[in-house]
Amino acid sequence: MVVPTPRRVVMKLSGEALANNTQTGLCDQQLRLMSQQIIQAVKAGVQIGLVVGGGNFMRGAASLSTLIDRNTADQIGMLATVMNALALGDVLNYLGQKVEIFSAIEIPGVCPRFNAKKAIQAMESGAVLIFAAGTGNPFCTTDSAAALRAIEIQAQCVIKATKVDGIYNKDPKKYSDAVRYDTLSFDQALTQKLEVMDLGAFTLCQSFNLPIFVMDLYQPQAIYKALVGEINSGLGTLVS
Repeated sequence: MVVPTPRRVVMKLSGEALANNTQTGLCDQQLRLMSQQIIQAVKAGVQIGLVVGGGNFMRGAASLSTLIDRNTADQIGMLATVMNALALGDVLNYLGQKVEIFSAIEIPGVCPRFNAKKAIQAMESGAVLIFAAGTGNPFCTTDSAAALRAIEIQAQCVIKATKVDGIYNKDPKKYSDAVRYDTLSFDQALTQKLEVMDLGAFTLCQSFNLPIFVMDLYQPQAIYKALVGEINSGLGTLVS
């Protein structure tokens, strides 16, 4: 089915989405493939903000070190998202797309601190926005950053690009009879305790009536289709 094309959307990309097959580092081919779809969506009239994770370099919550404090690990993870934002921004620029990077942590000479008014102005001038450093706080996921930035820039939808093709009633990797949902209400997702986003991000979206689309970024043209609002069977699940 096709829903009305969101004029302004925020898409959350994991760090692993920018990486090679081992889900570490950066992959030119993957960066180019995603960037081309993003540019296609811009040409179709969509205003786009991107939130990038840092898991291909460092994920604070998953740090295996017994010597590094969790707070510090999360700070390292935030800096990893800045590295990914710079890389993605460069590829988009190389392909001819105007880009503005905003960070929750000001890094002079690298990227400015996020400002909603400046971000909206840049987006309305045709730039793709990339939001780095999460929310700037430890113990907060990039899910929360995506929800927060989407609300701040008055987006009509937040898209979570993942490795799975939507939300199921139970883990499809463990249960062959798992059922995938095309659509869900916020109340249904809460009642059934379905993992859509982390609870803080989900509650924020629910409070502001901000739809969430969970989709498989590895399907052909999936990023473009999600950004322009085309939801085909099997592409993902819309929560609203």
